[in-house]
Amino acid sequence: MTAPVLELPRAAKRVVAIMVDMSLCVLTVWLAYYMRLGEFVTLSGNALIATVLSMAICLFVFIVFGLYRAIFRYSDWPALLTVVRAVSVYGLLYSAIFTAVGVNEVPRTVGIIQPILLLLFVGASRALARIWLGERYQHILKKSSRPRVLIYGAGRTGRQLAAAMANSFEMQVVGFLDDDVRLSGNVLNGQPIYNPNDLGSVVATLSVTAVLLAMPSISRKRRNEILGQIRSAQVSVRTLPSFSDLAEGKVKVSDLRELDIDDLLGREPVAPTQSLLTKNITDKVVLVTGAGGSIGSELCRQILAVKPQTLLLIEQSEYALYEIHQELEEKALGTQINIIPILASVQNQDRMHEIMSTWRPHTVYHAAAYKHVPLVEHNPAEGVKNNVFGTLKTAKAAIDNGVQDFVLVSTDKAVRPTNIMGASKRLAEMVLQALAATNVSTNFVMVRFGNVLGSSGSVVPKFRQQIKDGGPITLTHLDITRYFMTIPEAAQLVIQAGAMASGGDVCVLDMGQPVKIIDLARRMIQLSGLTLQDAESPDGDIAIEVTGLRPGEKLYEELLIGNNPTSTAHSRIMKSHEAFIELPELEVKLASLEAELNINDAARVRQLLQQIVLDYSPTGEVVDWVYMAGH
Repeated sequence: MTAPVLELPRAAKRVVAIMVDMSLCVLTVWLAYYMRLGEFVTLSGNALIATVLSMAICLFVFIVFGLYRAIFRYSDWPALLTVVRAVSVYGLLYSAIFTAVGVNEVPRTVGIIQPILLLLFVGASRALARIWLGERYQHILKKSSRPRVLIYGAGRTGRQLAAAMANSFEMQVVGFLDDDVRLSGNVLNGQPIYNPNDLGSVVATLSVTAVLLAMPSISRKRRNEILGQIRSAQVSVRTLPSFSDLAEGKVKVSDLRELDIDDLLGREPVAPTQSLLTKNITDKVVLVTGAGGSIGSELCRQILAVKPQTLLLIEQSEYALYEIHQELEEKALGTQINIIPILASVQNQDRMHEIMSTWRPHTVYHAAAYKHVPLVEHNPAEGVKNNVFGTLKTAKAAIDNGVQDFVLVSTDKAVRPTNIMGASKRLAEMVLQALAATNVSTNFVMVRFGNVLGSSGSVVPKFRQQIKDGGPITLTHLDITRYFMTIPEAAQLVIQAGAMASGGDVCVLDMGQPVKIIDLARRMIQLSGLTLQDAESPDGDIAIEVTGLRPGEKLYEELLIGNNPTSTAHSRIMKSHEAFIELPELEVKLASLEAELNINDAARVRQLLQQIVLDYSPTGEVVDWVYMAGH
């Protein structure tokens, strides 16, 4: 109904407005007669003169005041005030003729009543036009200004997505892309199907800003091929989760998400071995330290999925503990699983002993650690206390309370470390190796892997935010290289490694091929629909700025200290047999280290770490904040 009115040319709209106002003049004169005489009269004779003069004066005054230059759908208070002023002038002229001077057979009060009625009716007509036309116009404008997108995949999922987006204000579908050449040139649900090889020209012709991947069942290899094809078109990419992540039923617009960089890195995920996931968890009491951290929280989610009897969440951050507890409580609705949030520090042996003696956990996953390399380098004593002695005290509490399996979440930075964080994690591994050699009641296992995508401090969320802010992306070195794995995959492999390893084993996860961080940054820029700004493209959108290596940072990470890994029954898990110090000797060295930690002698702490962790080769000077302030 409103669309034909909005599509009229400007001149036609003004004629319609004039006709409405003239009709209101006739109506209000007629009503004024009725209100004065108490009966309806025929507008003839002098009554017709009153009507014609009303229309003439109204048209003249309204044109002078510019009422027909206004756009009614944008009418607001200033426009209505203009109407009031115009009708007031009209009222003075009209009442001067019919009230002050007088005309035979025209009641003088008509000259007063009619302008008042006209003000009400004209004001109401403008307000109604704003409500009726304005909202509809905004609706049309909003839909026409939507980003134009192509759906890659003309199958059932693509069709469902297009149907769900038909009335969406977020995006406008302008066509499909499909690998099946037989579909090219056809029309599906009113939308043309294009050959992906023509993507560049289609994007330019249709002003496409994004491509939506609607192929949740394709392999990661094929997805990477498609993404490589899309990158050159300089459009952003959004995708649907895999079929396993999609809820039953129709695809919704809300299912679309930004393309995560883990869609580009890593390999085809290997389905976990269910028996290994459940072995140390199902119907048992499980304890997770660092439960609010990136790995700890994902461990809790994976553990909850295989139904423990009780899940103990140990965390020293109140907020992180609250967040993960609330999330898990919602997931556990309708089950009999006990989820118990406990504020505690792993450095407090009495507290850890109290917790374990109360619930007697079967399995402990020790994920609590300070892991941010520069922060730990600047605060070495606290890093070593938490990572080394927190592990030692938690492990001793586990032994004292009959814990059957104790799994340490370690890091590739423990291999030939150049920083305090890596050295402290390697020493934590050595502590458990020494305990495992003298203790047969608790099965101590260490699981070592590289960076996980999206964890706190990870480059991926940092780069994404920098891209949103318009850049630049900050990179510490052009050649810096890292291994990457998704958080869910890492957590599943930690659980499986813990279930299959024997005491003292260092398990190493297969991280695939290492990735140059600058390549990662470039891909993220391209898949955001932006261009790299460099010497070849000075007008690009996002620049990459090299800031220099931070204290303790390595160019390359490794997963093995030696070259003797052995395979296991799991294709992604290897075992490494690495040297360690026997417990009596290690305890003496740890006592000396703890004494220096208590007086926060950063230089001496570093020296002792080098004596214990022989492969530790620090770079640069001591950068402990307190130490530097005092020297």
